[in-house]
Amino acid sequence: MQDEREMIAKLKQRNPEVLAHIFEQQADQLYRLAVSLLHDEQQADGVVQNTFLALINHVDSFEGRANIGTWLYRVAYNDCMRRLRETQRVADMKDEDVDDLMPACFVDWQNVPDEVFQSAEASAEMSRAIAALKPDMRAVFLLRDVEQISTLETAQILDISVEAVKVRLHRARLALRERLATYFDEWVRA
Repeated sequence: MQDEREMIAKLKQRNPEVLAHIFEQQADQLYRLAVSLLHDEQQADGVVQNTFLALINHVDSFEGRANIGTWLYRVAYNDCMRRLRETQRVADMKDEDVDDLMPACFVDWQNVPDEVFQSAEASAEMSRAIAALKPDMRAVFLLRDVEQISTLETAQILDISVEAVKVRLHRARLALRERLATYFDEWVRA
């Protein structure tokens, strides 16, 4: 933690090497999050740019309650959600129908050959399934299962409770399982 405090102190002194170091560590992850949420590479570039501009402009008010990476994820996520609200209405989880949360069918994944999971076609199908998730579930899934960020940090980034992270992750996994079941079912029956 001392290293992070030193970095923040140097960043507050406008040290360009520290900013470059943080950019190298975080930019790709922030970009992946933004592309996954927005499905638009140009907008994702804008999110990353805005996130680092926010870091430069607001580093003096950074209180250190979360680490710098968590703070950057939060800024990027907020920018993505703002952009999504401008183009579409983001549905509230409270309005979801409980029946929509349970998968219609399940596939026994153990019966699917490993080669199928490793194929480009399966990867593309998985990408489409992730893209079809609601933004709030997609964000949790990407942070937890793809970026492997802890549940607590994910909650801090998204400004939700740990329990909400767990519920959204569970729902995202169920939705993915259902969506992918039809694709992988043909391999089980073959």
